[in-house]
Amino acid sequence: MSGVLIRRIEEGDLPALLDIYNHYVIHTAISFDVEPRTLADRQDWFATFRSEGRYQCFVAVEDGRAIGWASSGKYKERAAYQTSAELSVYLAPDKHRRGLGRQLYATLISALKGADIHRLYGGITLPNASSVALHESFGFKRVSLTSEVGRKFGKYWDVALYEREME
Repeated sequence: MSGVLIRRIEEGDLPALLDIYNHYVIHTAISFDVEPRTLADRQDWFATFRSEGRYQCFVAVEDGRAIGWASSGKYKERAAYQTSAELSVYLAPDKHRRGLGRQLYATLISALKGADIHRLYGGITLPNASSVALHESFGFKRVSLTSEVGRKFGKYWDVALYEREME
């Protein structure tokens, strides 16, 4: 992947990452947001990340522009869930099928080693064969399916929950 750098998120990445995320909000059921996010929303999101610990974010940068990211965040709000983290990965729509998602996840999961995390989770709106394959390649196993849990574009969508033990 010549010309692509994977590094920690920087505040200057937020406009590009916002554009990527909002593409999925507007055009897909991958995100259950139904209204585009704002830059202020992304700044709040950015503030949750640290250079170590449970909540981190890495971006793929090409030609000086962020083209995707992988992040870890709270799995659920209640305190007993704090040793679980939910992972997300998003790529610019024209940057798929290049191994960037795999590279981002590998970097993120490696950085999370040593953090006080017991389990990693990924929620996948179905169908999404690419995301399922990515998660399974990292040892995630499907542990549940929530049928028709979200409605978007006038259709109900299923979400599969994938889990893996943190090593």
